[in-house]
Amino acid sequence: MLRKILFTVPLLFILTLGFAQPTVYHTKPFVHPGMDQAKRDLEFMKQKVLAGEQPWKAAFEKLKENTPASFIPEPRAHISVGAFGANSSGGKEFSSSAQQSYNNALLWYITGKKDYAGKAIEILNAWSPVLWDFDDNNAKLNVGMSGSLFLNAAELLRYSNAGWQEKDMQQFKRMVLTVFYPTIKDFFSEANGNWDGTMMNTLLCIGVFTDDHQIFNSAIERYYRGPGNSGITKYIYPNGQIQETTRDWDHVQMGIGYLGKTAQVAWTQGLDLYSVAGNRLALGFEYSSKYLSGNDDIPVYGKLSARERGKLRDMYENVYDHYRTAGIGMPYTAMVTKKQRPNSTVELLTGLRAPAPPVSKTSAGTALPLRIFPIVSIAGAQKPDPSKFPAKRVMVAFADSIQPALDAMAGKGGWVILDKGIFLLKAALRIPSGVTLCGQGRETVLFLSPAVNGKTIVNAEAGMHDVTIRDLLLEGAVSTADETDPNASRRTRSYMSAPGREGIAFAGEKAEQMTNIRLENLTVQNFTKNGVAIRGAWQVIISQCDFSDNGSSVVPGAGFHHNLLLTRSAGCTVSDSRFDSSPWGNGIELSFSRDVKITGNELARNKLSGIRCTESTGVLISGNLAEGNDVNGISLESLMEGTTRSEISGNLSWHNGQYGIFQGKTAGNTVNNNRTADNGKN
Repeated sequence: MLRKILFTVPLLFILTLGFAQPTVYHTKPFVHPGMDQAKRDLEFMKQKVLAGEQPWKAAFEKLKENTPASFIPEPRAHISVGAFGANSSGGKEFSSSAQQSYNNALLWYITGKKDYAGKAIEILNAWSPVLWDFDDNNAKLNVGMSGSLFLNAAELLRYSNAGWQEKDMQQFKRMVLTVFYPTIKDFFSEANGNWDGTMMNTLLCIGVFTDDHQIFNSAIERYYRGPGNSGITKYIYPNGQIQETTRDWDHVQMGIGYLGKTAQVAWTQGLDLYSVAGNRLALGFEYSSKYLSGNDDIPVYGKLSARERGKLRDMYENVYDHYRTAGIGMPYTAMVTKKQRPNSTVELLTGLRAPAPPVSKTSAGTALPLRIFPIVSIAGAQKPDPSKFPAKRVMVAFADSIQPALDAMAGKGGWVILDKGIFLLKAALRIPSGVTLCGQGRETVLFLSPAVNGKTIVNAEAGMHDVTIRDLLLEGAVSTADETDPNASRRTRSYMSAPGREGIAFAGEKAEQMTNIRLENLTVQNFTKNGVAIRGAWQVIISQCDFSDNGSSVVPGAGFHHNLLLTRSAGCTVSDSRFDSSPWGNGIELSFSRDVKITGNELARNKLSGIRCTESTGVLISGNLAEGNDVNGISLESLMEGTTRSEISGNLSWHNGQYGIFQGKTAGNTVNNNRTADNGKN
């Protein structure tokens, strides 16, 4: 359930930035120096420090304190670091050398003192001929986090007459291209999204240092449309929530911080990643800063983590400075930036750029909310209003059996109301006709015993009719325990050998046989098979539901299960709901159906498409947000006749791996007034 109806950020929003232009890749000669700062930014920083102006002077003095002249690099041929730094061999030596090389290079540029340049060169020259490879869990993360520091140092030394010899530069370049690059070039989108954020940043720096557009643009592509947990719309959701919000705030800040560093390097080279996806980076920073500044009133799907809430990373200055300069107000980010500023060194010195011409304000000069259209306001299980319970009802206490109550209410049009608690099911619930099954929101959980597996809810008869399920949560994972890592069990659920578990499976024996099925304020999550599958129904209404993280590659394989499967049905409405993050399926799979309305939904981050529609007629797909899907946003495909006499209108479909709207074999369809941008093939 989404805790808040809508999250908005007060902004002086530059409307021309609201919908990004088609993806722009780097084709011009690279600017040098050109990573965290261009020449004019470096000179601006230097002038401010030497003039004793704050906050530059304070950051400079703190940087000197953190840069001991006695530092001695300890290069290793092999670096091996386990998860969370366990069993580290060479990891600390590598990261400390990276930071000290950049510190010394910056101090050299500001002061002109050769001792600083000499120390930075000493560090780079010590590692370049020695380092062979990285291993163990954190191999890619080590290069992603520290590689950009080494490269920024090298870029400053190379273009500032620091006395770095050409042969040593070439040796460093060899290390970068033969050790750094092979380690991170393929990214790691299966990990939490902070990993790919670090690698995007370092790959941009590698591209700049080696003047390689292919390497540079591979990171740009990843930022726009990364698969898995990678990319801007995969890591920052339309409501501002971060992929790791349910994990902890150190990793959240790490993730958005490295996306910010990626945008910083791209900006130096003339590319604008800040405005991508309607300034999505600003939305993620403001969402996170609001919570980190002590405000609990933020929207969240899942359980909001409070872990490491009081810990701030030094990663705010460049992002806040950019949006402030662009005329975009970010009050919570401003608060956190101010709080962190006394501890900031490199981030402050490199993040505050030379002044650019002011951006013109909107004519009215009023603050507009930063938001993406459309945003599902309330979706998933929520607590019902007891005053609206009908007189004809039966209450089921926690730990009591549900099936007898359903059977007793069959055909009577009454409600079976479940208490709060986790109801462990030893067999699938069989839903009879003429009954409403209601819970107490997310606190009522239906959980099929892992010893059983299979379907959680089925129809008791082929001609089932007049059934409503609402205000409860169906959990498909093999445990109901809260996870500290959103990827922890998701990875194991994605594989073909995972237990076969399905949410709701309603199936008639002929087309449109079942009638009048309503699913309202229902959360169905983490099933390896379909979250909800309805086969052969007339008049289905799905409203304000959240069917997410369903559909893995479990036997019979990838692409067979989805968040919602609707087939051989008619007169259906699917509205104001979320169908997100299917590990190996579509958000909605619609086939062999007629007169179906799909409106106002969020269809995001699915392995295949947001909506896949085939062999159907009279379908209306309107007002939906389809973003960050690995294949298409909205896909009309053909097996024989294809989809006909249908309307696709008023949708926002962007940042999908292939097409925003794909049309195969179609006839008599209307496709108009849609917004498509930044898709792989548009």
